[in-house]
Amino acid sequence: MDWDLRHIRCLVAVAEAGSITDAALELGISQPQASRTLKALETAWGVKLVSRSTRDTVLTAEGLRASDQGRHLLAFAQSIADAAGGARIIRLGYVSTAAGRHTPAVQRRWRQARPDVDLRLIHGKGPLAGMGEGLCDAAVLRREPDPAKYSSVVVGTEPLVAACADNDLWGRRRRLRLEDFAGRPLVVNVQSDLRVMPWPSGVGPVPAFDVDSVDAWLDLIAAGRGVGITTEATAHQHRPIGVRYLPVTDAPHVEVRLSWPRGQGISGLGVLQEILQDLYSR
Repeated sequence: MDWDLRHIRCLVAVAEAGSITDAALELGISQPQASRTLKALETAWGVKLVSRSTRDTVLTAEGLRASDQGRHLLAFAQSIADAAGGARIIRLGYVSTAAGRHTPAVQRRWRQARPDVDLRLIHGKGPLAGMGEGLCDAAVLRREPDPAKYSSVVVGTEPLVAACADNDLWGRRRRLRLEDFAGRPLVVNVQSDLRVMPWPSGVGPVPAFDVDSVDAWLDLIAAGRGVGITTEATAHQHRPIGVRYLPVTDAPHVEVRLSWPRGQGISGLGVLQEILQDLYSR
């Protein structure tokens, strides 16, 4: 049996909704129809994607991997449809945050400068925010990508900040140094685009938890399971209840780069670079 985007869309909906019933509601189809669609995909691939019971629906390890790749496939298919329809779009990827507190200003100034091109922010994963998979045309990154494959230009810098629970032992502190992390359990977002931190020799934190999203990172920190380190941009865009940010005074600032695939011409990219550099310079 052949499979198509309809099957992928159903699998991704189940992954995001948490059940076949809720996924069917999101897709506007019946629950039996959603079940048949998933079963047909499992038959086509010869693999079990969903573990069904009378109480809940859980994606198998194979189902989770497939749904993650399925999101990429759906986004890529949409980009093909947009291009075929004549839409002029720049898909700008980011990992935890786009341009921090400057993000709204970037979007407003872009609409003024290039109303003919739609700037879409794409929340991606991994050190390249999905740029390697073709999910975005360019990306705002806190690291330099492989120069053999990607062009990049520094548009600004951001200081590092610590993240801790609001009742943490750092609660009375107003600022920190890198040595203050010594022995503290560290929560690490493995999907972040930050490079390894420059911890002083012998006084770094103790790796405690690896998570795969900024939301999971913040949840563990708010629960007091550990502390984190990130750029100031994350503090501006993510302020959940229970998390406090403190400046790390002796940490080097992190470069913010606008990056894109080498040799690829992107209309308006120079304008975007100028907007970002002007905002960060302030």
